[in-house]
Amino acid sequence: MKKKLTYKSSGVDIDKGNELVDRISQMSKSNVKGANLSVPGGFAGLFSLSDQYSEPILVSSTDGVGTKLKIAFAMDKHDTIGQDLVAMSINDILVAGADPLFFLDYLATSHLEVDAAAEVIEGINRACNSCQVALLGGETAELPGFYQPGEYDLAGFAVGVVEKAKIPDPNLVKAGDLILGLPSSGLHSNGYSLARKVFFEVMEKKIDSIFPELNKSVGELLLEPTNLYVNQVKILLENNLVKTMAHITGGGLVENPPRTLPEGLGADIRMGAWPLPPVFNIISEAGVGFNEMVRTFNMGIGYIFVIAPENQEKAKRLLSKSGFSSYVVGSISEREKGKETRFIK
Repeated sequence: MKKKLTYKSSGVDIDKGNELVDRISQMSKSNVKGANLSVPGGFAGLFSLSDQYSEPILVSSTDGVGTKLKIAFAMDKHDTIGQDLVAMSINDILVAGADPLFFLDYLATSHLEVDAAAEVIEGINRACNSCQVALLGGETAELPGFYQPGEYDLAGFAVGVVEKAKIPDPNLVKAGDLILGLPSSGLHSNGYSLARKVFFEVMEKKIDSIFPELNKSVGELLLEPTNLYVNQVKILLENNLVKTMAHITGGGLVENPPRTLPEGLGADIRMGAWPLPPVFNIISEAGVGFNEMVRTFNMGIGYIFVIAPENQEKAKRLLSKSGFSSYVVGSISEREKGKETRFIK
């Protein structure tokens, strides 16, 4: 008698998927206004857009975490990578002046490990709650043979809304304006292919190798979660202190600041104007040159605002009163060749 074929025998365990859904449902009840509307069958998430906008513009972004996931796998630590996922998309939509509304996630793996997946989603939910964003839904896919055992991939999707008249306008930026920067927590989620090569091949470190001066292991240093900048951005926008903004992600300090500037203007970044997290010194001293560092990594600045000089003190004061550090990291000047970043050492 032939053995009956089942979905489980081919590598997909529906019961594990249902167990994960049950655990997620216990943590994902949102207190965000507009969320938690029901749809027959639960096939989609609904969100009610309030009537406080006269010309609401929806803003969206999607991103992943990249090879930072390799660090989570090596450490078997999955409770912070969710914050990285949320931050990479949420921080992007902030640049348009958006008020983030909701977030969705996608987790794909070869064989579902319920405990690890639950840790990831708990981290996503915790990050969403920290900035009043609804975790509106998500998807978990079990793809046997597609991923290595014990590994998974993540994607995140963020949606926000902005009043059309309040979308930041690069044409307001002038030569002499200042660049106010918010500190990063470290590498965030960019440049990990290079960072892993430096630590594990060039320096020949192990994931649990300790840096005595930092009292941290390599894994702890590299798994530091990405900062979310929702509250800091909101403070400055509410006080009309921002001309434009940029999230410092892939492309580092070279490519991201010019994206928020009009033609004929560029950014002058003053190195040394902010404290440099130790991870960047370690990578640099291992042999990565300055030009590669500033084009690959955020160098300790995760988000920037372009502001008028007369608003500098007020902006810094408001951020400080709310518990946020900030630094004037540079200024705007004219460029004959158009937008580009110059570094002043």
